[in-house]
Amino acid sequence: MRTDYHVHTERGPYTVEWLENFVRTARERGVDELGISEHGYRFAQTRSLFHNAWTDERRTEDLDDYMQMFKDAKKAGLHVKFGLELDYIPGRDAEMRDFIKSYPFDYVIGSIHWIGDFGFDTPQYLAEWDNWDVKDAYQQYFEILLQLSESKMFDFVGHADVIKVYGHEPDDAVFLQNWYERLAKSFAANDQVVEVSTAGYRKPVNKVYPAPNFLRACYAERVPIVLNSDAHRPEDVGADYDRAVEYIQGVGYNQIVTFSQHQRTFVTLT
Repeated sequence: MRTDYHVHTERGPYTVEWLENFVRTARERGVDELGISEHGYRFAQTRSLFHNAWTDERRTEDLDDYMQMFKDAKKAGLHVKFGLELDYIPGRDAEMRDFIKSYPFDYVIGSIHWIGDFGFDTPQYLAEWDNWDVKDAYQQYFEILLQLSESKMFDFVGHADVIKVYGHEPDDAVFLQNWYERLAKSFAANDQVVEVSTAGYRKPVNKVYPAPNFLRACYAERVPIVLNSDAHRPEDVGADYDRAVEYIQGVGYNQIVTFSQHQRTFVTLT
C-alpha cells in the first residue's frame, strides 16, 4: 500500500481534467491513495486565520471551487481524498479548529512556514537568513512545532524539519537531538502522526524530512507516520518513494497511516 496525501494542484485550474494528470502519475508509480491538500493561504475563507502581505498577494481562490473539484472527481469515478495544508499560527487555535470543522475534509495537515514575519522556506525571504542566528531560528521553530503538537487539531504534522530546506542547520548535534526527543515525546503524548516527505530531495538541502535521528526518535516513541511527496507538479507525485520506503523500513517502520473523514487506518508498507 502506498499513499500520497500531500499534493498541490495549484499550478492549474481546479478541474477534473487537470486533476487527472496527478492521478495518472500516481497510478504509474503505484500510489494506491491520492490526496490533494492545497495551501490554505490561497483561499479567501482563511484570511481571518492568518495573513500578511505575501499571502494576501496569493489569496486569489475560493475554497468552494476547490471543494467542487472533488465532487466533480467523484462523479467522474476518481477517488481522491479532500485535504488542506494549514499554516499553524500560535494563538489562533480556536479559529482554526472552527474552520477545520466547517468543511468535510478527509484530513488537514498542520505545518509551519513562518516564524513571525519570517517566511524561512520562501525564496523571497531567503536573504533574511543572514539576519538570523541559525540555532535561534531552530529554537523558535521547534517551540512553535511543540505548540502545533499540543493543539491536537491536525491529522498529521507536515515536513517536521522543513526549516532546513535551504541547508541552514545548527552545528550542534546535542541541541538537535534534545529537540528531536522532546518533540517525539510530545507527538506520542498528543497522538500525532508525522509525515515522512520526499520533497526535501528536490530542495537545496537534498535531504528527506524528517532527519534520520528525528525519525528514529519518533519510532522509539511509536509515533505513526504517513508517506508523502509534497508534489506541486504532476511529475512529482510519488517521487523517490522507493528511496523513502527503504529509509522508513531502515528505521523500523512497516506501517503507514491512511485517512478518510479524519479517521485513521494503519496499512502495511509495500
